Order: sequence, then structure tokens, then C-alpha cells
Amino acid sequence: MLSDVADEMIEAVRTVPAYSRPIDGEFGAGVRIGVQEALRHFLVEIEAGRAVPRRDVYVDLGRGEMRSGRSLESLLSAYRIGARVAWRRFAAVGVQAGLDPDTLYLLAESLFAYIDVLSAESAEGHALEQSAVAGEAELRRRRLVRLLVREPPAEARAVRAAASEAGWQVPRRLAVLAIAGPGRDRVATRLPGRVIAETFGDVLVAVLPDPDAPGRRAAVQRAVADAGATAGLGATVEWGNAGMSLARARAALGLANGAPELVVAREQAGRLLLRSDPGLADELARDRLAPLADLSAGQQARLTETLRAWLAQQGRLSRVAERLDVHPQTVRYRLARLRELFGDALEDPEERFWLELALRAADA
Repeated sequence: MLSDVADEMIEAVRTVPAYSRPIDGEFGAGVRIGVQEALRHFLVEIEAGRAVPRRDVYVDLGRGEMRSGRSLESLLSAYRIGARVAWRRFAAVGVQAGLDPDTLYLLAESLFAYIDVLSAESAEGHALEQSAVAGEAELRRRRLVRLLVREPPAEARAVRAAASEAGWQVPRRLAVLAIAGPGRDRVATRLPGRVIAETFGDVLVAVLPDPDAPGRRAAVQRAVADAGATAGLGATVEWGNAGMSLARARAALGLANGAPELVVAREQAGRLLLRSDPGLADELARDRLAPLADLSAGQQARLTETLRAWLAQQGRLSRVAERLDVHPQTVRYRLARLRELFGDALEDPEERFWLELALRAADA
């Protein structure tokens, strides 16, 4: 009888669209094992009057459905259809055997409660497999990030193969975002586009495809601001230069000094250039500002401030006085002192350029 009931249940299961194909091969064997195990074990529990241990067939079925790309709902529909078929056959046998209605009601209740247990186990298996697949996909994306930003660059063939395994399309252009601070992980979940990310020490590195698309910069800015994180956005480059974009992103991140903001490397090119070789920048500042070295600290501060304002205002005395909030006569006195110290350099456009650069280097 059990074999006949199993055959009828399997035939009924084929009404579910996902299982409408012939029930044969490995797939058919799995379905038949599941149906027969369910019937056998259900009757064992009815006879024992209690729960009886069994194999994790239904957890495995749930895993198998996930691996096959079928939804959990298809499997649960098959369980419900199979339960109805089994109930009709059991009820017919019960009536023929003269069982009273209360016994049949109890049998029905037990059968559908049993199906609920099987459904829960299969849902667990489906979820477990889903997590495993997601974890493997995440691992592949993280490996791809490391490959993309490697210096020297990885071979194009290796990058494309890794991207294919990760299910990620290599964009023509990209930018790298370096994120730090407590909110760094929240930023990654809110970034626009198909972003992939990996952690390097205490910095989260995210690869942004097509970063110059309309609205993309504003979306990145919002993601960083909403998370209260600190971030540096590197240059937009062809994907083969992702390592260079990462270097710029890290440098831009350094400019923020931990403040919760987004620093864009392209907008801070001058500051980044000065920071690219701190020793050389210090040397430039010391050399060009050497005439101030022998002054007292107070004199150095006043004359440096005046020189900076004079260069910024292109020598317009009233503007310099307004910026420094001092009397124009005070500015004239300080400028006379600066001319004593720097001589003709203040009148030479090229020398003025190097003086301004030296002042910026001293502040970097």
C-alpha cells in the first residue's frame, strides 16, 4: 500500500510547475526517497505514539532545492499536495476499517502537523544553503577587490576570470573609496551601484563602478554622512589602474584627520601633492622661508600671516588690512620689513609662487 500511495503522491507533485518534468534520474530518486521516508516515519510515529528520531532528509531536500535554483515555496506546495493525497488514501482505508470520526480527525491533525515539521526542516535547509552560497559569493567578491587594487596590477585575464566567478561585471571606469571610523560598514551597504568591498586593516576599501554617473557622487556623500564615517574618494580611472585610485583614496582619507566627511582626491590635488613627499615639502618650506628663521616666534607669526595675506590678495593693501583686521599703516610697516628680509623676491612673480607654495607646505 505504501508504495502505491507514494506513487500517487509523486504523480500529484508533478502538478507543481517546478516539478512538472519527468520524475527520473537523481532528481526522481531524491523525490521518491523523500516521499517514502515521510510515509514510513509518519506511520512509525503513529504506532509509537511519540516523536521518533530520523535522518535529516528534509533539511537536505531544502538544501538541494536552493542548489537547484528552485524556490522554497515550490517544495512546500509539493508537501501540501502530497499531504492531501496521503490523507485521502488514509481516510478511505480508515472508513473501510470502520474507524470512528474522532480517530480520523486525530489522524488528519497528526498528518498535517507532521507536514508542518517537514516544512520547517526544509526551510532550515534552504536557509542554510542560501547562507553558504551568499558567504562564498561574498568571499569571491572580497578576493576580487584585492586583485583589482594590487600593485603592480594583476593580469587582465586573471581579473576577468575572478570577476566572472564573483558574478561581477568589470566596469570600464571605476573609483576606489577608502572608509574609516565606526560607521564604515554601514557606508558599504548604502553605496550606489554594484559595489564590492574588502577590509584592509582598519580601512574598508570599496570599488565603485562608473563613479561619475549622474547623482552618483551625491549618493556616496549621503552614504558617508548618514553613517558618520570618514572617507576618501580616489581618482576615476580605468579598472586596470584601481591600485592608483586606492593610493589617492588613502591619501585623501588622511587629509580628513578622522573628521566625519568625504574628501575627494581630485578636489584636493594640491594638498595631496604636497603630502606625497613630506620631507621634500619641509625642505621647500625651510629653504624659501629661511629669512624668517632668526626672528622671534611672535615676529615670525605676524610676518608669516602678513606675507600669506599679501600674496593671497595680490598686494592690495586695503584688502590685506581688512583680512588681518589691522590698520593699513601696520600692513605698510610689516611689508617694509618683509622686503628687507626677502628683497626682490616679493616683486618676482615666479618667486612669489614659490613663497606661496612654501607657506602651504608649512601648513600641510
